[in-house]
Amino acid sequence: MADLGTPNDLDAAQAIDALTGFINTSTLLDLTLRFSATYSDLARTSTEHFLVTPVTALPTGKEKGKFLSIDVGGTNLRVGFVELIGEPDGAAERERERSSTVGENVFARIKRSHDKNWPIGDHLKMDQAEDLFAWIGDCIAEVVRAALDEQGAAKDVVSPLGEEILLGITFSFPMAQTRLSEATLLPMGKGFAITSDMNLGKMLLAGYAPHCEANGQAPGDPPSKHSKLSLLPRIRVAAITNDTVATFASLAYAVKAAPNSRVAMGLIVGTGTNATVPMKLDSLHSDKRRDILNPGVVETVVINTEWTIRGTDKPLIDLNIKTPWDLTLDANSDAPGFQPFEYMTSGRYLGEIVRLVFLHVASKEGVEIPPALLAKNALPTRFLSEVIARKGGRIVQEELEKRYPDPSSSEETFWTVDRIEMIRDIAEAVQQRSSVLIATACVGLLNCVGDIEIDSPAMTKAPSNGTTTKGKRVIEELVIAYAGGTISQYPKWLQTCQQWIDILVEEGSVMNASKRVTLTEAKDGGIIGAGVLAGMMDEIA
Repeated sequence: MADLGTPNDLDAAQAIDALTGFINTSTLLDLTLRFSATYSDLARTSTEHFLVTPVTALPTGKEKGKFLSIDVGGTNLRVGFVELIGEPDGAAERERERSSTVGENVFARIKRSHDKNWPIGDHLKMDQAEDLFAWIGDCIAEVVRAALDEQGAAKDVVSPLGEEILLGITFSFPMAQTRLSEATLLPMGKGFAITSDMNLGKMLLAGYAPHCEANGQAPGDPPSKHSKLSLLPRIRVAAITNDTVATFASLAYAVKAAPNSRVAMGLIVGTGTNATVPMKLDSLHSDKRRDILNPGVVETVVINTEWTIRGTDKPLIDLNIKTPWDLTLDANSDAPGFQPFEYMTSGRYLGEIVRLVFLHVASKEGVEIPPALLAKNALPTRFLSEVIARKGGRIVQEELEKRYPDPSSSEETFWTVDRIEMIRDIAEAVQQRSSVLIATACVGLLNCVGDIEIDSPAMTKAPSNGTTTKGKRVIEELVIAYAGGTISQYPKWLQTCQQWIDILVEEGSVMNASKRVTLTEAKDGGIIGAGVLAGMMDEIA
């Protein structure tokens, strides 16, 4: 990797090398071991990371029922109904004969209806918590009302809604839990200003209460904004979970464990990033073990790693992988130092890293920078994904000129062919770094829990060129259930991540010769997983 020198020393090639120069097999195996050691230490010593969840059992695939599900993410709110059909009789033997990658519709036993999606406006993120949850309650009511209207018009309803609807909640933010149906919200991050501890279930029920008969108007009360509408059934919180746990649970329900295949991990890479993995109780801080009901009969518990929070970037600091632009972004973020790994890898921040690097290099040329490009967060990651990384050169130029027009005082066109290629090259380097860091963290986490082995950094091996030599053999498939817009939609992101997972697993140890780690999409895992866990409420005390 190039010596970064002073902030004004780097040209485009050196800047790209500063972002990607560490990407070789030897360094990444070293980084993998360091991530693994960091995760093991945080699990044992930290009460801020590797949080226990109430999920001490995995879905059997036999769960049935219709549940209302909501998924509150960093960018969007989703609400819909999830109906679990359950495993048909005699299916167990057929399931054991196949791998999860055969290509079947593994979600065929799950029916979806009345899905609706809303962007979470910035004003809601900055408002009082009560305003945010009142808005969420209104959105829930809209979906419930649509389902009731359809039910009233239908002649034959297989799963009618009753007087009480069971609700599964996926919440993409840190929270503390001892029971599946209860959670205490911790500081949220991702641009949300809400920081106080609060009971998440109670806040959601309070937001929905004005629509509910049990909390409706008493006789003689003045008319409310809801009085012209029929009052809705009560809802009862059956399950609350993190988005990674929901993603993990959704695929674990849909893909029954087979002798050569099991879901080993959940992964989110979207607005933010996080991971979940089952861990043995003796690997955890004693305070965490006390939060588990009936710990004497529990062998493993699904862990919300919170693998972006302060301290998780120690391996990146030790190996000098962070750049001056990462430090600038962190220092200018809404929560400096809070989620340093996320600032380098997730969709909320990739565009800003590209902007900082591009401005750094372009400013050396002595040209006047378009004013619109000087504002913080002026280059959205979605624009990188949908335009910079996908469109032809002329279209990219037109879009750049429209979004970031030349300064009025400039006599020359800023968006030359060379600068367009420069921003594309920088964007590709930032994307590559993001996917490689996530791949390394995934393998490090799987090594931490003993699913795979990494023997040493293998510093003497020649760096790989990104190809593998794994031949055809019967292997154990460890599935990483993934979801999130960055991993799903950014060109080359998924391919690069899987490629480096393959390399690190294969070259990490001969003990991995019979194993393969496979990224498998759990599409809509947040909303499906909330329904799955609601269906497990009787299995998880």
